[in-house]
Amino acid sequence: MLVVKSTLLVSGMKQKIFMQESDASSFLKRRGKRSPKSQDEVNAENRQKLRDDELRREYYEEQRNEFENFVEEQRDEQEERTREAVEQWRQWHYDGLYPPYLYNRHPI
Repeated sequence: MLVVKSTLLVSGMKQKIFMQESDASSFLKRRGKRSPKSQDEVNAENRQKLRDDELRREYYEEQRNEFENFVEEQRDEQEERTREAVEQWRQWHYDGLYPPYLYNRHPI
């Protein structure tokens, strides 16, 4: 029983140590760290960089648009509150003269 388990372990290790012939040939063809990149590798890296730049640009554009919309809504709300307050002030201080401002009242 022990012999069978050990042979299974050894055969399992052989499968991990040895690789397929196609994998071995591509492993040996890999370039070293200092060797120049192939044109295909350079093109693939450039495509990836361009794609990342485009995604980053779209993300920041979307964030900027959302912020601009938020600021515009805040500004509109503030203008509406100011307009309402001015209108209330004019109605309160209206004296029948034109323009209806407090500082246009004539002293009696």
